[in-house]
Amino acid sequence: MSGAPPRALLLWCPDWPVLAAEIVDGVPATDPVVVLHANRVVACSERARAEGIRRWLRRREAQGRCPGLTVVEHDPGRDARAFEPVVAAVEEVVAGIEVIRPGACATAARGPSRHLGGEEAAAERIVEHVAQSCAVESQVGVADGVFAAGLAAREGRIVPPGGTAEFLAGRPVEALGRPALADLLRRLGIRTLGDFAALSAGDVLARFGSDGALAHRLAAGRDDRPLAVRQPPADLTVTAEHDEPIDRVDAAAFAARTLAERLHERLAGHGLACTRLGIEAVTAHGQELHRVWRHDGLLTAAAIADRVRWQLDGWLSGSNGRGGARPARPTAGIVRLRLVPDGVLAQAGLQPGLWGETGAERDRAHRALSRVQGILGPEAVVTAVLGGGRSPADQVRLVPWGDERVPTRPGPPPLPALPPPGAAPPVASGSAAVSVAPAGPGGVARRADRRIGRGRVVAEPPWPGRIPPPSPAVVLPTPLSAEVHDVAGEPVVVSARLAVSAAPARLTVGTGRPAEISGWAGPWPVDERWWAPVEARRRARFQVCLADGAALLLAVEGGQWLVEAIYD
Repeated sequence: MSGAPPRALLLWCPDWPVLAAEIVDGVPATDPVVVLHANRVVACSERARAEGIRRWLRRREAQGRCPGLTVVEHDPGRDARAFEPVVAAVEEVVAGIEVIRPGACATAARGPSRHLGGEEAAAERIVEHVAQSCAVESQVGVADGVFAAGLAAREGRIVPPGGTAEFLAGRPVEALGRPALADLLRRLGIRTLGDFAALSAGDVLARFGSDGALAHRLAAGRDDRPLAVRQPPADLTVTAEHDEPIDRVDAAAFAARTLAERLHERLAGHGLACTRLGIEAVTAHGQELHRVWRHDGLLTAAAIADRVRWQLDGWLSGSNGRGGARPARPTAGIVRLRLVPDGVLAQAGLQPGLWGETGAERDRAHRALSRVQGILGPEAVVTAVLGGGRSPADQVRLVPWGDERVPTRPGPPPLPALPPPGAAPPVASGSAAVSVAPAGPGGVARRADRRIGRGRVVAEPPWPGRIPPPSPAVVLPTPLSAEVHDVAGEPVVVSARLAVSAAPARLTVGTGRPAEISGWAGPWPVDERWWAPVEARRRARFQVCLADGAALLLAVEGGQWLVEAIYD
């Protein structure tokens, strides 16, 4: 997505975890109060800030600055339950509300501004209505994009169209909400979002990874979701009918977990990830409830279950906030629960890394691997890039950490059906194949990714003669020499016309002991680059199962049998 993102209107309630503790548990927010998570301050009251307490302080340091401090443990469920009346109050004024997190919700600014006479009038109307309905102080910010609107809301400011980049330029890098990245940027002499935005996007991606690239887009005032969200197919929606109406929070939590797992499995089957989740409920009396949760990232099954549980808790508890009588508890229990993935992306665009979601863990891993490269050289740390090709070795390219991840060959191609044993598919001839990249340091075997093509239709050039699924788990950097014999002990040979002399019966790898072959499929012939004599290659491949349960990928080239890969 290019250009300026659409205008967003975001409502923010200051110190919401503290205020939620007052609404639900009766903790006086006028006293010095802190909310702790993992022994660090995540929110504090105005009185606590006057005593010198700030976010991310350790508990002992915070209590040292204010001995009379009231400590409350962080509870996202409590925060969401108390925030439901605020969202309901906002929804009485404008439509299309998305909950960012407990304490913040957003909507497109175009509709409210046209209906209420401008962005400033809409902001004033929303703040006034929330104060009258819920007795909650709030602020509204309007800017190009949700991230900039969130920063504007902290000042109660309306950023003019086209002025978002200038508004963000003077903000400190801590405004990104990534403490580890902000600390690293400051040590590099980058102190403001404007300084960060002035860097080259390619250099930022190479140095800080995908999360740094996302932060760079935010700092420049561009959209925080570079991939276009599309409407999902109708069959992704999951629904649960309940004979006994659900009117208890614990029963609702169990139903939420089960339904979230079903939705996550269905999305994974289509290669998709949910970014905006619609939660719909119908009571026994026909009352319909609906809420949308927004998430700039991959919603895992646990994250979906948490948001559904929080929302059901907010509905079933009937919390009225500190003023008014809205929203009232449903008049009957819930008999139908429906989850709608309102916005989805291709899962490859949000694939979590080896160290989990984007954030501090990935930043620390990136710095550690960069230090290893500084000591041992750039080729010491490599990552696999999937591409096209006819053999598993051709489909994987090892790229040094930090380099551009471009496959050697276009792909991934569609996967052909598995032919019956002994069937000879058409010869793949005339390929413009490129030589395979060498193995990494120490001859580490390549691992082929077995998710290629799962649940996806990829418009890429086909690769006739490609090995059918499943893909092998381990691709050997150097094939092992082998011998294949029939039941009579004679060597098995493949003629120029792809005729197999006899059924393979025994396999001997190197100097090892012979192993019985219980099943086999092939040959899959390949005749590549026949027009270049130096690069020409002609071989036939077989899949074999051994009596001990092992499965191998064999190739015969120039009369020599080789073991190319191993299956799980």
